[in-house]
Formats: sequence, structure tokens, C-alpha cells
Amino acid sequence: MAEDIEWDLEADVVVLGSGGAAMTAAISAHDFGAKDVVILEKTGMVGGTTAMSGGMLWIPNNHHQHEAGLEDSDEEVVTYLDSLAPGELDPETLWAFMQNGPEMLRYLADKTPVRLCAFADFPDYQPYSPGAKPDGGRSLDNEAFPFDTLGKWAGRVNPSKMAYPLRGSLMEAIRGTLDEATLAEREAHDYRGLGQALAGSLFKAVLDRNIPVEFEKRARKLVKDGERIIGVIAEDANGRDFKVKARRGVVIATGGFEWNETLVKTFVRGPLTGPVSVPENEGDGLLMAIEAGAQLGNMQNAFWMQSVLEMKPQHRAAKPNYLLGSDERARPGAILVNRAGKRFVNEAANYNALGKTLHAFDAGTHTYANLPYWLIIDQRYKDKYHTFNSPAGAPAPSYMMQADTLDQLAELAGIDADGLKATVARFNEMVRNGHDDDFNRGDNTYDNFYMWGDMDFDPPYRTLGVIDQGPFYAVRMEAGALGTAGGPKTNADAQVVDWNGNPIQGLYAAGNAMAAVLGEIYGGAGGTLGPGLTFGYIAGRHLGQHISNH
Repeated sequence: MAEDIEWDLEADVVVLGSGGAAMTAAISAHDFGAKDVVILEKTGMVGGTTAMSGGMLWIPNNHHQHEAGLEDSDEEVVTYLDSLAPGELDPETLWAFMQNGPEMLRYLADKTPVRLCAFADFPDYQPYSPGAKPDGGRSLDNEAFPFDTLGKWAGRVNPSKMAYPLRGSLMEAIRGTLDEATLAEREAHDYRGLGQALAGSLFKAVLDRNIPVEFEKRARKLVKDGERIIGVIAEDANGRDFKVKARRGVVIATGGFEWNETLVKTFVRGPLTGPVSVPENEGDGLLMAIEAGAQLGNMQNAFWMQSVLEMKPQHRAAKPNYLLGSDERARPGAILVNRAGKRFVNEAANYNALGKTLHAFDAGTHTYANLPYWLIIDQRYKDKYHTFNSPAGAPAPSYMMQADTLDQLAELAGIDADGLKATVARFNEMVRNGHDDDFNRGDNTYDNFYMWGDMDFDPPYRTLGVIDQGPFYAVRMEAGALGTAGGPKTNADAQVVDWNGNPIQGLYAAGNAMAAVLGEIYGGAGGTLGPGLTFGYIAGRHLGQHISNH
């Protein structure tokens, strides 16, 4: 019986996880009236996948956008999203995201060290769709954050997986606008940009409020009293139960289930072979929500990201480490091919949309036609560009195959040699003619955006370049993911609902642990963190303002 439990800890609000959505939930719950908040973190580090990421937020109609003179409207947002997933989105939660996202941004600006700025020309990911913003405004970048202000806690933030320099914002890093004096000062104060800035500044807000983080407390089971969630039983580093009472409620913000092979095979449509998130995202929140009677949604989808298996394990639990593969394929002189040696996609397309092409099924051979697949580059490319974690001109890393001819490369990789040679010859001819007739690569603003392409050239040559200078290289790529997109469904107040659509009292969800508000859509850079932080904010506000202690 719930009344017989001897609690190890009591709080108004218990937040499970410590990524961006979780910390936003904890902060807002505290500020809106739930003074006693605690975070339970499965590992010894905070930040989750947020800290490893680019840290951008996709929030349409935001005040940074308006201040930059970039117009937007609810009608345009709905038109854009409906064009990408006609009739698929829940109007209630979509409206909650659209209305509360801008409010959440203003709250973070006013009440926390988080500093975001408009990435003015970062296009939406489907810039040709109705309602899109091909000239940007909806994606927000982080100003660099000084980690020395975290003191002894600075070492508790998950490291980054991004290849970019971290001493400035993403815009500063790409454009090289920092002078030597500024860089020296930022080095001295350990400034970090991207997801490090977002996670670090949110963690500073947590510390400023004296919200405790209980490390190495893996939430395992929700405690019910009748139909209400009143607490959680976690497991400490020694495998012992750690029981925490939640007087107002519990927020599940534990990330997705992409590292749980059983759950992936049960729910996700198509292979997911190389997740790039923190390896602790094993679906703990999902399993607890299922046991509590939660309705599930969007379980078949993931936020797809191409990745590469690095030939050494991550430091935790000896799980494999997958490198991000979002930039390399879009630069001049790179193509993706399947085992037949054929291109199958516009290589400069956004990573989530490209990920879906890997699930094309060949009924004749009863295989996925585009799995496995390889990145093909030449020496000219290798000498000029940083490739995954290999600096320009460096010796080929262990995951990169090298050969003097395309025939030899095909044999090494297990690719059809005639197909590869024919594909490269055709691609080179199209490049020389100035147009990709097969997949229209380089035809839109996204393809030629300077984050992916090469600004030394004019469009379409920012993304199109010949492959003709041996030796040649192949990298086997994975069907990776930033995280899964399914989980317990919520209402507009971030309350988890049951299969009848009724709120499960005392239970909330946010981030990749909840059924994604935008379904399978990835609207633009920050397409996971924007909705994630918004629903973290909504959950915390509701717990602070509308729920009394029980």
C-alpha cells in the first residue's frame, strides 16, 4: 500500500532526467510555486543529449525573430506543418506548442542565464514547402556560456558530440567572427557554445535555485495511490531502492528509447542501427508510463540522423560510440551510395528526411535497398574538409576505407564496382553541367546553406563537386537517430493521458520521452529541443500554478 511506504525523500515535484526539457521543467515548477523540486538523474552527469547537441531551438513566431524584422504568423506555421504531415498532428498539443514556445523563450530570457539569439538566415528544413521560412528566423542559436560560473559543477555536464569550435555561438564559429583577444578571454573563462551553452546555462539556473540533483538514481517504477501518481521508486548506484514522494507530481523527461534494442524492434518503423544520443536513453520513462496506463503515440518514428560507428566504445557501459554524420555528405565532392553503387537521395537534404530513405524496401530481394550505405569521397575532399572526427589532411581513421581506384574501393567495401564507377562518372558529368538531374541537389537554399556547404563556391557548387582525384575513400554509414519520437501522449498541459484521453493525475512528460508534438516532422534546426523545452516549461508551470500538495 502506498501509505505504508517509507520515503527516502519528499518533494513537491520530482523530475526524472536532466536534459533540456527536464531542467526547464524543474526551473519553471520552482518559479511558478512548487518551491520543493528535485531532479533524479540516472548517471553522474547532467545535460542528457541536449549537452551533446547543437543546442538550437525551433520556435516559430518568436520574439527574437520579430526583433530581427522577420515576419511570421500562426497561419504560416500551421500551413507549413500541415504540408509536411497532412492531418496527422493533434490540434490541442500543436496549439500549446505554438502559443507557449514564444512565452517559454521570454521566460528563459527574463529568469535564467540562458541567452538565445536569432540565427537570421538559417532556413527551415523543408524550405520549398508552403509556409516555410527559407530565409530563417524560427531556429535560435545559443550565445556562448562561461562554464567557470558553474564552479565545481562544470565537470558534471555531458561533453559535446559536435565537431564545431565551442568558444562561441554557432554563428560565430562558422563565420569566424571572434578576434584573438575575445577568444583568449573565452578560453580563460571556459566559454562554450551550442548544446553545451544551453545545458550549462540551464544547469546554472537549477543551481541558483538550490534545486538538488540526485545523481545515479535510475527511476524504475511510479507509485500510485488510487489513480494518482504520488512518487517514484529509483535504483541507486548499489542497486538499492531510493523512494521519493511527489506531493504534486512527477515529470518524465528521461529521453527516448533508442538504446533499448527490444523497444526499438517492437515499435520503430525501419532499422535504427546507430543512435548518437547518450547511451542511457533506454526507455525507462516509457516503461514506467506504460505500466501506469499511459496512452502511447508516434511510437513508429524517430528523429533520424546519419551516423558512423567509431571503432572504440563510449566511456559508459562499453556501448559503441556513433559519430554524427550530418555535414560530410552535403559538401562538394561527396556522395552516398547503396550496395549497388547507386545514389538514392539528395545528399544535402536534412538529416531527418534523409533518414527515411534508408527504409525503402526491395520486395524482390527482400532487403532494405539502401542499407548498408556508404559515403564516397576523394583525396581532394579529404585534404580540404574535417571529416567526422578526422581533421583535414590527416591519415585515414580506422572507420575509413582507402584505395587507389574505385574498383579497389568497391571490393574493399562490398559495393558493386560497375555500379559505383557508373554513378561517379554520371555524378561528375552532372556537376560539370551545373545541375544534379537525378536528385536536384543544390536547387534550394537549404542545400547551399553555409553550415553544410562550402562558401568558397557559389550555388550550386557549394554542395556539388567532382570526385576524380585518387586515392578514394568509403565510410560505412549507419541508420542513426538523435532519439526516438514516441512515448506517452500528453494534453496541452503536458499531463500524460490514459487510453480514454483522461489525464493521469500527478504524471507529466516532456522532451523525447513524450509523444512528439510534431509527429514525424522536423521543422528546422532545433526541431526536438524547441518542443521539448516548451513542454518542460508547460509541465513545470502547471505543477506550480494549478496543482496543490497532496
